[in-house]
Amino acid sequence: MLGELGMRGDGGGCGGLVNAPCPFSGVLAHLSALETESVRLVELQREAWRQQATREELCATVERLRAQRDQLRAKVLSATSLQQVMTEVDQENEEKRSEEEKSAGDSQLHMSLLTARLSHVKNLLRAHHLIGGYDITETRRGKGVCFSIATAFEDRTLETYNVEMDLARTMRICRHNIPPFIPLERLAQENFQSDIMAFLDSLSMHLNAYVGRRQQVRLIQELFHGSVKVLESNALCSILVLRCRQVGEKKAAALCTLEYGDPTRCLPTRVTIDSEEKTLTDSPQWNEIQALFLETPAHQALLAIRREERIA
Repeated sequence: MLGELGMRGDGGGCGGLVNAPCPFSGVLAHLSALETESVRLVELQREAWRQQATREELCATVERLRAQRDQLRAKVLSATSLQQVMTEVDQENEEKRSEEEKSAGDSQLHMSLLTARLSHVKNLLRAHHLIGGYDITETRRGKGVCFSIATAFEDRTLETYNVEMDLARTMRICRHNIPPFIPLERLAQENFQSDIMAFLDSLSMHLNAYVGRRQQVRLIQELFHGSVKVLESNALCSILVLRCRQVGEKKAAALCTLEYGDPTRCLPTRVTIDSEEKTLTDSPQWNEIQALFLETPAHQALLAIRREERIA
């Protein structure tokens, strides 16, 4: 029986039976077919992705080309509009030329008026240059003139003062808004009749020095609320007494007195510093502070002293 059936000793795929069908052959073939199908689907999906990317790139290119087309179309339209505008301008110029040719007399009159106005402006500029840059205005139908003197401090324009002069008989000052503590009469007696430019320059120096000293007082009051206090100052701001709170455990204070002996300058001519601690005021540091007040506007000197932490 065994000889008829025969035995396979090679360990074949189906237990060694000859001509017996393998029970796993159908499963393996199905798995192989599924693997092949999955590979094909992956390739199809990749191809779809590539087509989608190509489609998006083409859409972006189309949009860019459309934008360029719209720009070119707008340029063409604007060029056409510009040509139309230029044509209209040329037509208007032709009409104006024809009208000017018809009214040549009116044009000559207009040019004469413009020439006269230009000559008047040139005369005013020449007068403005001759009087040193002061603004001058005609008053009372040519019987008087008004000089305007502008003041400034640290590149900031401040008040403008005016002096009106009567030219009817002898030149004299008839009206002004100069502060009463400015020696206007003395300055007029010195240079008014002989040299008007010297009078205006001297008056300008007095006014600019006054507003400079007054501006320093204002800046000290604004910048130093609790550390520096203005104890005394007169109307001309020719004297200034400051109380400076010193840095330290002891709440000592220094008294700085600034005297402006030259009314044409905004820097003091004498500085006195007093304090309860005599050793402090006699130190070289406070001597440097005294020299600083003589060379620098008061508010700038105080800012430098505060940066060095000598005052609170």
